[in-house]
Amino acid sequence: MSVSHATMKTFTYYLKVPSSSSPEFIDITDEANGFLKDSGISSGMLLVFSRHTTSAIVIQENEPLLLEDFKVMLESIASKDASYRHNDFDVRTVHMHENECPNGHSHCQHLVLGSSEMLPVIDGEMPLGEWQRIFMVELDGMKGELVGGREVVIQIMGLG
Repeated sequence: MSVSHATMKTFTYYLKVPSSSSPEFIDITDEANGFLKDSGISSGMLLVFSRHTTSAIVIQENEPLLLEDFKVMLESIASKDASYRHNDFDVRTVHMHENECPNGHSHCQHLVLGSSEMLPVIDGEMPLGEWQRIFMVELDGMKGELVGGREVVIQIMGLG
């Protein structure tokens, strides 16, 4: 009798996602699926993680009117026009860049959405529902090719 031993493997991919506005819902499902196929993992977990505190990861439906509703909802939660202590550069002294922009609303919106999503991998597939898609949500304006876009980490762990 021969015994086969499965080996746990981990693959990490970095995805650059350019954005042009905020809030902007950018569908990255196909990219995540491509990384899953490349990994050869058949059973395990797939993590999608944003490396930024003003861009989020969510699973939602890619329906244009619904995405517009989400934008209105995010604005009602934390309006760009509201007052934020984070934006008071005369008082704030930490985590500052030379060209700091007022983005308190982006951080507050991110708090509601979150940084990551974890999906199961079953038979080499992400078992997303019929309408489910993975989005990187830009909350802080244009982060296009000139600044390299946002960095999303996709880590896939499991058995091949």
